[in-house]
Amino acid sequence: MLDALTVATSVAALALAAWCGFAAYRDQQTKDWHFIGMAVVTLFALLQLVIGVVQLARGGKPEQGTTIFVAYLLGAFACVPAAGFMSLAERTRWGSVTVSAGGVVLAVLEVRLFDIWGG
Repeated sequence: MLDALTVATSVAALALAAWCGFAAYRDQQTKDWHFIGMAVVTLFALLQLVIGVVQLARGGKPEQGTTIFVAYLLGAFACVPAAGFMSLAERTRWGSVTVSAGGVVLAVLEVRLFDIWGG
């Protein structure tokens, strides 16, 4: 795993969480620019997924098991898009809260991925 990518993904996810949390504080729903931010964070998570799979294909072994590592990779990749889709269903401030929570969850999953790999 790339430590710099894990940190960058976590920071981007927390920035998205703060941004959408501020929108929720201001009683705003998710806007188009929030979805652009979600797309950027999702690209980071996709890059993390690809690098993780390549590491496994090259013979890398996570300390805590391959199955749990792959499960966390897939969960991290799906976290923000799932929150984005749920925010489309809830077009109130609570949609912004959902995306904010998704960003925090992604940051936690990234730290856990780092731990599972053996960092």
